[in-house]
Amino acid sequence: MTMLTKALKQILTPILITPFSKQYEQQVIDLIVGIQSGEFAVEINADDQPDLKNIKQYYQWGNGNFWIALDGEEVLGTISLCDIGNKQVALRKMFVKQGFRGQPLNIGQNLLDTALNWSKDKLLEQVFLGTVANYHAAHKFYEKNNFIKIDQSKLPTAFNVMEVDKLFYYFNLTPI
Repeated sequence: MTMLTKALKQILTPILITPFSKQYEQQVIDLIVGIQSGEFAVEINADDQPDLKNIKQYYQWGNGNFWIALDGEEVLGTISLCDIGNKQVALRKMFVKQGFRGQPLNIGQNLLDTALNWSKDKLLEQVFLGTVANYHAAHKFYEKNNFIKIDQSKLPTAFNVMEVDKLFYYFNLTPI
């Protein structure tokens, strides 16, 4: 398939954002770990992330969920919300496969919109996230979407800080 044919197929074929199901577990692990360690040289592997083999238990309960972006049967992106109580969630595992980021597919934006709309529907108040210092494009993306940088000391006590996370953001879902 030529690059032009592949690009046209991607534009014409809608990307489906859907809740995670077990059949996609290995693709999700490969995508996330591949981006973390392969693309960004973060010293982390699948064994360091037990949530990846227990997505239902970690994310798909209470006000949490885990979504994947699918092109047919191929996982192109992920995003999750972890219920941390007090009408708050932690945004985790937001990754989009290299070559599928940005325009024209907007997979990352569609994943984020899905998670934020879910949060609003659940009448949640705040979304918190931690990110790695060298994910510069991600920082710009969050800031463009009105996430506000905060100091780690301002995070809710129920927010589980990952060792690799050095920058933190929050998003208010309720008007001030």
